Amino acid sequence: MATKKTASDSAFAVSGIKKHITTLLSEISNLYLADDVPWVIGYSGGKDSTAVLQLVWMAIASLPKSQQHKTVHVITTDTLVENPIVAQWVAGSLACMKKQAKEDQLPFQPHQLKPKPENSFWTNLIGKGYPAPRPKFRWCTERLKIWPSNEFILNTTQKHGNVLLCLGTRKKESAKRAATMQHYEEERSKEHRYGDLEAGHKVSPNSQLPNTWVYTPIQDWANDDVWLFLNQYSNPWGYSNQELLGLYSGATEGGECPLVVDTSTPSCGDSRFGCWTCTLVDEDKSMTAMIQNDADKEWMLPLLEIRKAIDYRQFDMEESDRSLRDFRRMNGRVQLFGDKMKYIPGPYKKEVRERFLRMLLAAQRFIHDEGPDHVRQINLITLDELEEIRRIWVMDKHEIEDSLPGIYEEEIGESYPGKEIRGNQPFDRDDLKILEEVCGNHYQLVRDLINVELKESTQVRRSNLMKNLENSIKRNFYEDEEDALNYARSQQQFKQDKVDEWDRTADEYIQLKIEID
Repeated sequence: MATKKTASDSAFAVSGIKKHITTLLSEISNLYLADDVPWVIGYSGGKDSTAVLQLVWMAIASLPKSQQHKTVHVITTDTLVENPIVAQWVAGSLACMKKQAKEDQLPFQPHQLKPKPENSFWTNLIGKGYPAPRPKFRWCTERLKIWPSNEFILNTTQKHGNVLLCLGTRKKESAKRAATMQHYEEERSKEHRYGDLEAGHKVSPNSQLPNTWVYTPIQDWANDDVWLFLNQYSNPWGYSNQELLGLYSGATEGGECPLVVDTSTPSCGDSRFGCWTCTLVDEDKSMTAMIQNDADKEWMLPLLEIRKAIDYRQFDMEESDRSLRDFRRMNGRVQLFGDKMKYIPGPYKKEVRERFLRMLLAAQRFIHDEGPDHVRQINLITLDELEEIRRIWVMDKHEIEDSLPGIYEEEIGESYPGKEIRGNQPFDRDDLKILEEVCGNHYQLVRDLINVELKESTQVRRSNLMKNLENSIKRNFYEDEEDALNYARSQQQFKQDKVDEWDRTADEYIQLKIEID
């Protein structure tokens, strides 16, 4: 049963919203003027980060130009798999922000950060074959979000010594968030307090980033406080808070986002926007609601189908997505676990990775051909990502068929715009088909050996040739999956027999020594 909201849940309950905002703006101004430490505001385009940025903007804009002495960096991380509607919204907001800051001569600098091509979602899933993220293998968050923002913050810290990171974190977001923030408050000592300012109780040293402080100005606000503020105070960089409310409304089941008039009225602020590929949740409720609430957004249906295709939950929980994955780990080893000595599945198989790429490119073409005019330029995967995937397939996985350009041309209907990956390819597709027919189960081994030789032929020193050839043989000498599993089991049993033999020998030695003594 949901807990009933009361008036005391609001941070505005004691003094009212006007006085509370006035006090908070003064707090922000004093903190800004206290030193020369640059500020970095984490901005996602959502309601909480919008509220924080709006407060900081209002506070600094109210200062004399002579006191607007240090830069406020506004950073947003585009994971490249954001909900396309939200991604467009954020891009538009950053453009308005940049324009308004220049016109008003304010020290705000927006930055759109992105993961490097080698760290992107599609490079890892389609290129390397990483299985879709899951609770015990959550490889996406660091690569897509944490690394780009941390790199920016660390670079700023190296340049200026310290950084103040301003976030829209709130205690009332969840019980877990409240507990985390409470922990940092309790750990905060007088020595760690950020100066002697009143705002010091809202500033904590970041435990992960050196010389970085975290300021949470709306930490005590309730969800409805955020919406009340955004509705009563207009956006200072010219972006519509009402449209933001509409964005949340469209992402809420039923499309309802009522005006909050009292403590019993539910708000739409619980809508969550994130990566449309996320398999750490049961379903993408926000995108599903957007499509259900607006027929003009049905162009996103293929995205839901792709997410469904990569979701491991569609399979039997015990088997998960084993049928899609290689029996070898990324390093080529067959690793067993459990009493039944099953193998631990590795990366996605070649045909699975190619199928996912086809689905992605087909969805992109569908959006370009059938989507509304304002979304027809959306690319679901960038050329840089495609080039990195192609490099991994050919150079790292030895898939010298070089199938990516052909898949692109078939699904997009245009010539592949990438560069030539290697000029000394000795076989064309027909040659490789003949080779596959001749080699049968050992085609992959022969193909890998050929590619190792091709790579080494360009090196001045070929000291790694024999080692790499040996690794390819160890990886591919099995007849099939069952043969590999039987071999791994026999090896495991051999090791266990040796351990048992050593144990028996030790026991016999101990017994003999006892008898002698």
